[in-house]
Amino acid sequence: MYTPKLYREEDRSKILEFLKQNEFATVVAYDGEKPVASHLLVEVVEEGGSIYINSHMSKANPLWKLFDADREVLVVFLGAHTYISPTWYNHVNVPTWNYQAVHAYGKPRLITEHDETHHLLERLVDRHEKDGRYKMETLPQDFVEREMRGVMAFQIAVTRIEANYKLSQNRDDEDHRNIIARLKEREDEMSHQVAEAMERQRRLQ
Repeated sequence: MYTPKLYREEDRSKILEFLKQNEFATVVAYDGEKPVASHLLVEVVEEGGSIYINSHMSKANPLWKLFDADREVLVVFLGAHTYISPTWYNHVNVPTWNYQAVHAYGKPRLITEHDETHHLLERLVDRHEKDGRYKMETLPQDFVEREMRGVMAFQIAVTRIEANYKLSQNRDDEDHRNIIARLKEREDEMSHQVAEAMERQRRLQ
């Protein structure tokens, strides 16, 4: 990913937090002729100083058949993003787009062991069913087993990460404040999230 030094984020803890907050990601593999991608819910975990990305997909999805333990796949995480108008600057300029994106590369491992697959799916359900009314252990066992047979679980051991946080770091304080104010005037949540990210980033500079 093209990442100018000004926008490059290298703080591991901040990147890890971003990954965990944006766990609907795009997984990209190569079929020998072209890239192939799927949009998947993932689980990002840190164990023993290493980062792992756990996920699953339908066995009908051909993407998992492209996984090779010796070849990296790419997982793209995208945060809030929005249009920035040049009319918000104190000088003539061009339009741009503010965003936060992280590319995680790693070696994939297919999970074929029953219990490991079950635990992975159980963690995802428990994480997102916060009221606890829907739990795998309370479902009919034959239903769970049938559904599990239809998915392929996998884990990606992350080997390198590229993080690009383009948040108007190149603007002076006056323009920076005005961009934030204009974003907060909008009604969409994306603009508000970008404004908050800009405020956090400027405080840390």
